[in-house]
Amino acid sequence: MAESGQQEFERPQQREEAASQHSTLGVQVGEDYWLVDMTDVSEILPLPALTAVPLTRPWYCGVANIHGNLYSISDLAVFQGHAATPREGQSRVLLVHPGFACNAGLLVTRVLGLRDTAKWRRDDMADGECYCDEQGQTWRKLDIAGLLQQAEFLRIGT
Repeated sequence: MAESGQQEFERPQQREEAASQHSTLGVQVGEDYWLVDMTDVSEILPLPALTAVPLTRPWYCGVANIHGNLYSISDLAVFQGHAATPREGQSRVLLVHPGFACNAGLLVTRVLGLRDTAKWRRDDMADGECYCDEQGQTWRKLDIAGLLQQAEFLRIGT
């Protein structure tokens, strides 16, 4: 009987561990590798048709009609001071979760799939979390909530 109770205790814990291991998406932005919490993203899609918006910053790609809603699309690499993301091939747009009350999409160079950071070395940097994987690759954690609150990110006009 005690064994059955132990199994009941372990199952929810195992489900929580499995969920935490599979909820982090790896993306490439320029030459950098980033981790994105999947709960911060509602959809991942190829770059949709864009309508340019005049007098905006170089990182602001334009507006896209996605499922009947308008989304502001920003090139995350250019926002971070890197070269523009190619707008074909493996590039993708991460749509920000509606819970942020902001119809925004982030253009990334490519999506690398789910990452399990459980065994990675974690470092806390002045500007956020950082992980080092088994191959020595550095991955930074993308704080979408923080990004959406940055005055510089919200100020798209030139």
